[in-house]
Amino acid sequence: MMRHFLAVLASVFLISFSGIAQGKLVKHTVVKGETITQIAQKYKVTPADIYRLNPDSQNGVKADMVLLIQGSASAKAKADNKSEVKTEPKTETKAIGKTETKKEKDSAAKTHTVAAKETIYGLTKIYGISEEELLKANPDVAKSGLKVGETIIIPAKGKAVKAESKIVLKEEKKEDRKESKKDKKEDKKAKEVAFHQVEAKETKYSIAKQYGITVEELEAANPEVKDGLQIGFRLKIITGNKKESAQPVAVNEAPKVISKPEVIKVDYINYEVKPKETLYGLTKKFGMSQEELITLNPELKDGVREGMTLKYPSTTTLLAGTDKDMANLSKKLNTQNRKQLVLLLPFNISKIEGDTVNSTTARLKTDKFLNMTLDFYSGALMAIDSAKTLGMNIDVKIYDSQETKSSSVVATVIQQYGVDKADVVIGPFYQANVEKAADILNKNNVPVISPLSKEAGKLYSNLLQSMPSNDLVKSSMMEFIRSKNGNIAAVVDPKKLSTRQYLTDNYKEVKLIALNEKGLLVAEGVARNLVKDKINYVILDSEKTGLILNTLNVLIALMPEYQIQLVILEKNNTLDFEEIPLSKLAQLKMLYPSLTKDNDTPEATIFEKTYKEKNKIFPNQYATRGFDVTFDTMLRLSQDKSFVESLDATATEQVENKFEYERMALGAHVNKGFYILYYDTDLSVKEAN
Repeated sequence: MMRHFLAVLASVFLISFSGIAQGKLVKHTVVKGETITQIAQKYKVTPADIYRLNPDSQNGVKADMVLLIQGSASAKAKADNKSEVKTEPKTETKAIGKTETKKEKDSAAKTHTVAAKETIYGLTKIYGISEEELLKANPDVAKSGLKVGETIIIPAKGKAVKAESKIVLKEEKKEDRKESKKDKKEDKKAKEVAFHQVEAKETKYSIAKQYGITVEELEAANPEVKDGLQIGFRLKIITGNKKESAQPVAVNEAPKVISKPEVIKVDYINYEVKPKETLYGLTKKFGMSQEELITLNPELKDGVREGMTLKYPSTTTLLAGTDKDMANLSKKLNTQNRKQLVLLLPFNISKIEGDTVNSTTARLKTDKFLNMTLDFYSGALMAIDSAKTLGMNIDVKIYDSQETKSSSVVATVIQQYGVDKADVVIGPFYQANVEKAADILNKNNVPVISPLSKEAGKLYSNLLQSMPSNDLVKSSMMEFIRSKNGNIAAVVDPKKLSTRQYLTDNYKEVKLIALNEKGLLVAEGVARNLVKDKINYVILDSEKTGLILNTLNVLIALMPEYQIQLVILEKNNTLDFEEIPLSKLAQLKMLYPSLTKDNDTPEATIFEKTYKEKNKIFPNQYATRGFDVTFDTMLRLSQDKSFVESLDATATEQVENKFEYERMALGAHVNKGFYILYYDTDLSVKEAN
């Protein structure tokens, strides 16, 4: 009997030691060459446990980086297993674990010197306080974040939590065991607890649905996953008494790990990333969201690199490839078969003729939309003349679409003039009207090109968006700078909430630089977010002249110590103001996207000269756009391949615009052709490689 008691007592010490290790946080200094996996194995935790306490480690670890490590759940489970004691049938002796946690009280506030890579979240865990308490005691931290070497105040109740575990031995006979009313009441309230390890492609919604709970309940039980799931993370599932398949947890017993339902095995195929492919393009090719693709291929967090191997489900049907040869289609023309091209342009002639107040001349002075239409039309006529010179066999018809944002005569024109027999249609201008034309002509498989709209609307198999969308441009810009393996930081105007959210949701490695109480940058605050041994890309999104000038001055002042390049993700008209010195943008080699670029080729020079001779004025962006879209379409109609095959196989450049169409879901095509340019120090504009 004494030997039996000693065995139980030994089990008690094992459990007690495990319980203390579970609650204690330790610091680990990364040694050169160490990986997250090696560190996790050393402390018997999972990589997800380390990522949870050290969010910055998801971007990789470096020598001398300090990580917070907490005792493993697996070690505790192992200890719990050792505590099980078998007894004789008539009398049961159980080691029933009741853990009571106490916090040491401290009457005075403490101080803490901030070490490299420490975070606010990590400090709250070390000292057992809330983030609100920490920031309230340190207002400067709330404004500008933690600074290495800075001494901060830890509130009085913020002393490190020390867990004390007590184990109560209880011996009772089976026949004498009775439940009190209180026990019965607690039993009714008892909730079913399970654990679930996150696998690739699983989402919070799919896991919640699997266990019959809501996403909100899942997040409440696991606050760490509110910002997203990590593969391998161990979720706590609390289901109450909803699910028959869940195993109830006995009172005073540790929760049992419930094996998850059998999952149908998915086979995966490897894919090698081709030159110039981006994360945006890959998500469209695989028909997956960025989150799903990164979950399946975590290495994508560090950017897309040529030659890297990705995996995707074998059930996925890949869309057409994205690496296309840039070709001059005018060198190989097929003029044997006559083709028909239709342009639907919004002249709105009936309104002009019915305007008894304003003359046509007066209307041209005030109607910007009409001027844009006529400019586009003048460029299209130049393209038609060029096609005739090259001997293309194309019949071109132009109709007035009479459109506004909410109305048009597109349906009538298509029916009345047999537009459904055309090989390709360019126009109308407004996205809603383009989609209407595509919808009507879809049954005849007539491609419809949207010439000017950047909107991302409905996808039709016969619809072509010839203008790259803002989302595509931003995503491609981000993938470009990511591919350079530099450090990325961002200065975002407080009013630009959508940009902040976009970066937070999709590019967690981007460091958001805080502004001071006046809404401006401070050199010290910027320097904390820069790295000396890498190129630092600093994204700027603001339309405030004061903040832009302040940013330029601070970044230029830091250039002797850091490699810095300014980045703009989308067009910003404020940068064209005279108050913004071009010399400073050039000094920072500002990198920016552009749908067009200057072209000094002989063909471009001839176009500009001929246009001026005919129209007594140099072509503007709409005239050039009219030429480029129309001429590119006519060249593709005059190839040995079909028009759609030409889109899938070949990229082209015309006078100012690039056309690199990518096949999307449902067969629709989107032009992802744009230029990434930068100001060089000699004030010239060059294309980035």
